[in-house]
Amino acid sequence: MNEQDLRTICKSLRLAYVADIFSSIEVEAEKPEQYLKQVLLKELELRETARIERNLKKARFLEEKHLETYQWNHAIRLPETTNRSALEELEFIKNRQNLVLVGAPGTGKTHLASALGHRACEKGYEVRFYRVAHLVEELEAAYRNGRITAYRKKFESVDLLILDEMGYVPFSKEGAEILFQLITDFYEQKSLIVTSNLEFSQWNRIFSDSRLTAALVDRLIHHAHVISYVGESYRLTNALSRTK
Repeated sequence: MNEQDLRTICKSLRLAYVADIFSSIEVEAEKPEQYLKQVLLKELELRETARIERNLKKARFLEEKHLETYQWNHAIRLPETTNRSALEELEFIKNRQNLVLVGAPGTGKTHLASALGHRACEKGYEVRFYRVAHLVEELEAAYRNGRITAYRKKFESVDLLILDEMGYVPFSKEGAEILFQLITDFYEQKSLIVTSNLEFSQWNRIFSDSRLTAALVDRLIHHAHVISYVGESYRLTNALSRTK
């Protein structure tokens, strides 16, 4: 059997990577079972790498952030309901809970949200990252074009939805209602991470309907860990330090 025949067989068995790597793996001739094991382990390794890459691409992160480079400092106030280890182990996703990160701009909320999302992709979860204003624009466009049901179905396979910068841009009544419907779809079924520069009491600034605001906040915090950030902007502090 020649190499081309082996490639054809591998592909017919959907061993996509074996077809390219079997000739590069060295093993003792008298131990063919070891050779087969190494080839199949390499297939699994490459499949896992490809899966993670697909997950990261679909997540649409604006920047690549990792928990290994995140600075857990005194400015972060974790609630009694969770801790650093539980967050890094993604216990909130396993339990279908939410995270709400509240604090001034530049304090590290988006970094943590993105890093947790990246870790979730590595662990096999489907993740989507959106700046809230951009998501609402897409929701409104889908609604106007009669595609809102199909658009919302895009999130059916999603395990974690990250909504970044809630509060920077106010929404129209229509946009607020559609966003509320999407968040309701996730309620007790999937997990959300929301970052905001506004306390909950100030969310009326972005949602025109006070009853809608109350209902939305109620769903978000019912099964949520609220993480507070205190102090000034980390980015601003670093910029001033460099200037000095």
